[in-house]
Amino acid sequence: MADEHPDAGGKADRAKADATGDETITLWRPVGPAELRLIEASEMKAFPPRLPEQPIFYPVTTEDYAVKIARDWNVPASGAGFVTRFQVRRDYLSRYDVQNAGGSAHQEYWIPAEDMEAFNAAIIGRIEVTREFR
Repeated sequence: MADEHPDAGGKADRAKADATGDETITLWRPVGPAELRLIEASEMKAFPPRLPEQPIFYPVTTEDYAVKIARDWNVPASGAGFVTRFQVRRDYLSRYDVQNAGGSAHQEYWIPAEDMEAFNAAIIGRIEVTREFR
């Protein structure tokens, strides 16, 4: 099963960090083709700045939730949906609470657009595309 955590400080997340020495949290982001092209332009190292009508960046905590959004929202809206996976420094994410977006399976972080530069700087490694839907 995909690497999950119930919240930024949850027991499962702490156990993973304690057992592996891992100081990152795995997140997913469903994207359409336009956003993916911008991520690719960054050499898979950063998400693009938010547009004026997008004041919040929403990375999600499970691959299943990202799949649902990519398949059910991105495909109808833009013809394709992609699921990205990436690692973010745990100490950076600790300043944000995990938000419940309508159910326990729908958990995400709400990162203000003005924090995107710092969020991108907290990404460790590359952003990977794990799933594609058309």
